[in-house]
Amino acid sequence: MELTDFIKNFALQFEETDSNEFSPETQFKSLEEWSSLVALSIIAMVDEEYDVKVKGDDIRNAATIEDLYNTVKSRI
Repeated sequence: MELTDFIKNFALQFEETDSNEFSPETQFKSLEEWSSLVALSIIAMVDEEYDVKVKGDDIRNAATIEDLYNTVKSRI
């Protein structure tokens, strides 16, 4: 699992936010488009792409995309 691929998959869950706005340091919860629906999409994407279960707490505890990536990577 590569961080760049994770970021691409993460960015695909957002319909209106430009993909250039996503980097390892992106504080995704401060994005204008962030919502509970996007959070559910992220949870589903991680399950489908990486076969890893993440919970709302995992997302709440992650400040950046890289934080969430590290959580997912630790469970593979």
